[in-house]
Amino acid sequence: MGVFYKITTEDEWKVAEDAGSFLGSALDLKDGFIHLSTVDQMRETARLHFAGQENLVLVAVAESSVADALKWEASRGGKLFPHVFTALDPKTVLWVKPLPWDGTAHIFPEEL
Repeated sequence: MGVFYKITTEDEWKVAEDAGSFLGSALDLKDGFIHLSTVDQMRETARLHFAGQENLVLVAVAESSVADALKWEASRGGKLFPHVFTALDPKTVLWVKPLPWDGTAHIFPEEL
């Protein structure tokens, strides 16, 4: 089973939990899909798009839970990234963990 990762704010995720559906961040809504990253892509995603931001969470999404709405599309430097063309059900994610900023970089969970 593959796992993808979504970086979002604590507030955005709390709204999703309360609503029972994560429609995406402002960028996701603008682009029309939810941007996800693989384990090998998530640190660069954090560095490029979330540097200095606090109050973030890392959401682990099972590939099997989004398989019907998943497309691999070229992004940074032509690398393929997982994009999901549906809302995420917060009840189906594997876990949600804090993604703290230490002043230099985000600190990812050790088990990754």
